[in-house]
Amino acid sequence: METVKKGFLLIFFSAINSIIFAQLKPVYQFQQDDSLLKKNYYEEAMVQQKELISSLSKEYREDYKKIYDYRFKEVSGLLKSSRAVTAPEVHQYLQEVLKKITDANDELKPLKVRLIFSRDWWPNAYSMGEGTLVVNAGLMIFLDNEAELVFAICHELSHYYLGHSNKAIKKNVELVNSEEFKKEIKRLSKQEYQVGRQLDKLVKNLAFGSRQHSRDNEAEADRQAFVFMKKTGYDCNAIKTCLQMLDKVDDSLLYKPLELEQVFSFAEYPFKKKWIQKESVIFGEMGDDESPLTKKEKDSLRTHPDCEKRFFLLQDSLLKTDSGKVFLVNEQLFKKLKKEFFVEMTEQEYRDENLTRNLYYNLLMLQNNENIPLAIYSVARALNLIYESQKDHRAGLMTEKESRSYPADYNLLLRMIDRLKLEEIADLNYYFCKQYQLQMEGYKGFDEEMKIARRNKK
Repeated sequence: METVKKGFLLIFFSAINSIIFAQLKPVYQFQQDDSLLKKNYYEEAMVQQKELISSLSKEYREDYKKIYDYRFKEVSGLLKSSRAVTAPEVHQYLQEVLKKITDANDELKPLKVRLIFSRDWWPNAYSMGEGTLVVNAGLMIFLDNEAELVFAICHELSHYYLGHSNKAIKKNVELVNSEEFKKEIKRLSKQEYQVGRQLDKLVKNLAFGSRQHSRDNEAEADRQAFVFMKKTGYDCNAIKTCLQMLDKVDDSLLYKPLELEQVFSFAEYPFKKKWIQKESVIFGEMGDDESPLTKKEKDSLRTHPDCEKRFFLLQDSLLKTDSGKVFLVNEQLFKKLKKEFFVEMTEQEYRDENLTRNLYYNLLMLQNNENIPLAIYSVARALNLIYESQKDHRAGLMTEKESRSYPADYNLLLRMIDRLKLEEIADLNYYFCKQYQLQMEGYKGFDEEMKIARRNKK
């Protein structure tokens, strides 16, 4: 009888637990990547790498091999990571867009291309130089339509088609092996004074030469991209709007600036002004030198320099083109991805252990009433982890420091996190969780973060 009773109770409690578990709601449904596709892409890239290395001649072979090995390391690092987006619907969409381009341009069909989205936050698209082309989530969220995406892809296809990466590698390998370069290094090594300054000048001259070569490549890639794009049926006026966006993207915001006093002020624990007030540089902030970047400094740091000049070189050609369509594949999915990619790149920052940027993006979503359950849960999670990292003296590995190149509101968040004492982080997160406790009831994961926040406070 006792055995039957125990068995009944076990079944009863199992059923109750199952019901409770079934009622827990996920905070968000993230994209599910196709791991087999990543594996296939990696293997394709590896085969190409082996073929390339085996084809190298004896002259400067080791120099070339080092560069190509480093490049493959970057490619494999992307393809093996959670940064690469291979979710079936997302990837299929991107391949259909690519097909619109290659079907209209026979010269592109022989190229072995692996085009993928990434979850990286910075606004960029790029060619790795060996067939892997990437469009970052951080760029996708700023694009207005499919035609702008097509221009970005055509531009990177052009870099690959024109062999810009391999030409740049060849130029630099020949330069560092030139007699003139070797003599200069030898001369500088014999000097007793100002050796560091002169070496720095030499490196800067090399960097300027590479930069100028790169900018020349950008103009050539734009011209070739226009040739590819005008055959596709897409509106080539998107080249203008895309370049205009890229010219300002480093200063652009998707959301209104973060108001820390709004998101971190609670009745039982008011916001403290001292967390963000400006102090002397001796305390680790930028101090009185918090002036915005000058135009020259901005230009030197831009993700996409010379966009205005690039458009000027194309404007006569654009005037001669007929208007096309801004969407040819899937307008609805494009707009859906723009929204989803902000969430995906935010979560990627958590996976990459950049807790402050993850916290910043989630606070922006919370302040702007988007993806609320996810934002609340993620803010609680980030603050708990920041507490743990500070407690274990690892905060510097997971948080960023203020920089004049960052938006002002992000710098204030960084200053605040840097100044918070361990017990203040615990208090702040406890009252944050408490404020949203009823709202988050039934969401998977939040209760655990609340428990951790309560334990940290104690």
